[in-house]
Amino acid sequence: MLLKKSYSLILVAAVGSATFSNLAVASDSQNSIENAQALTQKMNNTATNSQLKIDKSADRTLSMQAEIERLQEEVDNLAVYRDHLAKLVNNQNQELTSLDEQLAGIKSTRQGIVPLMYKMLTGLESIINTGKPIKKEQRLARLTKLNTMMGQADVSDAEKYRRILEAYQIEIDYGTKLGVYQSEIALAAGEQRITVDLLHLGRITFIARSLDSQNYWQWHDENQAWVVISEHTSEIDKAFKMANKQIAPSLISLPVTTAQRVGNAQ
Repeated sequence: MLLKKSYSLILVAAVGSATFSNLAVASDSQNSIENAQALTQKMNNTATNSQLKIDKSADRTLSMQAEIERLQEEVDNLAVYRDHLAKLVNNQNQELTSLDEQLAGIKSTRQGIVPLMYKMLTGLESIINTGKPIKKEQRLARLTKLNTMMGQADVSDAEKYRRILEAYQIEIDYGTKLGVYQSEIALAAGEQRITVDLLHLGRITFIARSLDSQNYWQWHDENQAWVVISEHTSEIDKAFKMANKQIAPSLISLPVTTAQRVGNAQ
């Protein structure tokens, strides 16, 4: 009886041992699956994180590449601008050298130009006093202003020279144009001055006409006086109309006086 119980206990123990072993194996398999799943999940997470890092790195690389290209373009532009400034500096240096040379010659230039201007004023006075007295009062007044200007320190030599040349240009215009104006003249020394219409064709003809268009005079260069004329009065009236732009320009015949003779010219 005792022997049978012992066998029973051994059988129960063996069965229990086998069951425990199966449970242990099952438990290890479950743990391995879970571990594998956890490892897979961990690897997936790692891969995801790695991909995110790669994406971020790629974005930074592209951004840095774009920045490098922008900086390179800026460097190229700065190089072009640097070359441009170098050319400007070189040109300015050349101009400074030229200015230095000009400044060095200013003293001698002034020493030559000032006497020249006084000679030009003397020549201008001679032209006014020896030629036909066309607007003589205005011309003498202009000459007086120029002589006064020569003693003014606040007027540069260049401006003085320009004004003298301007006066000469006005004198040239008197010698090339047909002009008319109204003024007073003295027919003889000591006589009362009368108001007349005056016409000049360059410097070859200078004629006076009374305001009622009944009397005519011509300036005689040799006598430096007004001489009565009675010929070509219709042509003279026509010339006055042309000068006043009352008729179209056309061929006219006017008396001409010079220091040598009195005659007619067309």
